[in-house]
Parts: sequence; structure tokens; C-alpha cells
Amino acid sequence: MKEFDTLVAVVAQLRHPVDGCPWDLKQTHTSLVPNFIEELYEAVEAIENNDSEHLSEELGDLLLHILMQARISEEAGEFDMADVCRKISEKLIHRHPHIFGDGPATDAKGVKMNWERIKQQEKKATRTSAIDGIPTSMPGLIVAQRMQEKAASVGFDWPDEMPVFDKIEEEIGEFQEAYDAGDVEEMQNELGDVLFTIVNMARKLDLDAETCLRRTIKKFDTRFRIVEKHFQKAGVNMHEQSLEELDEIWDLAKKTKS
Repeated sequence: MKEFDTLVAVVAQLRHPVDGCPWDLKQTHTSLVPNFIEELYEAVEAIENNDSEHLSEELGDLLLHILMQARISEEAGEFDMADVCRKISEKLIHRHPHIFGDGPATDAKGVKMNWERIKQQEKKATRTSAIDGIPTSMPGLIVAQRMQEKAASVGFDWPDEMPVFDKIEEEIGEFQEAYDAGDVEEMQNELGDVLFTIVNMARKLDLDAETCLRRTIKKFDTRFRIVEKHFQKAGVNMHEQSLEELDEIWDLAKKTKS
């Protein structure tokens, strides 16, 4: 694709040791990480907002970062973009035997489980646990869900979501006990257990816990701003209103289409 080749050439020019850009030449794998993460979240935001025009731009920014990382490694004699493309192609083919081999056809859940099993076989020389390989720098909800998925791939899982309801109730009860005892450290432990179990429920229902929480955050953001604007329009100090008055406007905000 000529557009891709053009972008590769642009990145190469930016990194040219004589005629390149001073800022781009200064960058390393590590220095690019903060911007890389920022661009990823901007792409996620565009997806959540169903903004295709913005998404096409943000995917370009992500691709730029991938090419920059590959270019830096190529200059160091480590690997180049061709190696990156070859490795991901080989990985996709190997982990989709139902498409590229003689593996049995299965549903999406079965494909995901099979992916994890194949991945564990590939990594068995360097990983000692089925739950190895999860970047802990990711948001906690994502780490929790990926850890549970990996554990499930070796059979450590409930057969369906019904036992999870009981587990959530059990964990909330244990948190209540810690709260009643005024044990802050134990409250932290038990609240973590509550959250972890709720993530398990999301996984069992094929929902993404991080996406669910982000949807609620966005919903709260919209409704809270409606409440603020209501009191601003009325010329009333929001801080001076009773909780009952705030709840009344909040209920109105919940009925507002956003």
C-alpha cells in the first residue's frame, strides 16, 4: 500500500542522522512511552464517542508510534518493521488453527480459550505460570479480567455466572464485617475482593469491566454537569443546597437524554 510506504519513508526522514528532525532524533523507546499511552487512550476515547473521523486520526498517531519504535530498533540493528509484520502474521496464523489449519470450528468464547492455550504452549519456556505475561501497568480492572481469563483457560473457573452472585454477596458481607470492626487495612483487602469478584461477573457475561466502568464515569460526568448548570442558571450556590435538593435535580438529570 503506497500510503503505508509513504509513512515509512516520512518516519525514516524524520530520523535521518543529518537531515532529520532534532526532536525525533532525540527520542528513544522509553522517551516515547508517555505519548504512546496518551495516543492509545485518545483512540479509545474516539471509539467510545463513536467518532470515526477522530478515530482515523488517532489510529494514524498510534501507527506513527509503532513505526518510530521499529525505526529506532532498526537503527540499532535489532529488528525492522518487516520483522514486526512477519511475527504478527505468523502468530495470527498459528493461533487460528480453525481458520488456517485443520482445527475444529468453534464459537468466539472457544476461540479465545484456544488462543490462551496455544499462547501458553508458545511461552512455556519463559513463563512458569498460566497467569504470567500480564502488564501490571494497565488499569486494575483490565489486569483483573485478563488474569481471570488466563486462569479460566486452564479450567480454574465456575461453570456459569450463578455462583458469582453468591460470591459477590459473600465478599460484601466480609467487607461489612471489616467496616463494622473499623479495620481500615482489612476494609481495603475486602473491598478489593468485592471489585475482583464483580470483574469476574463481567467476564462471565462477556462484558468488559473497564468499559462498563468508563461508561458509568461518562454518565456521571454528564449528569453532574447538568446539576451544576441547573443551579448556575438559577443563580443559586450549589454548595448551600441540601442533599435532598441535589438528589431531586439529579433525578431530573437522569431523565435527560445525553
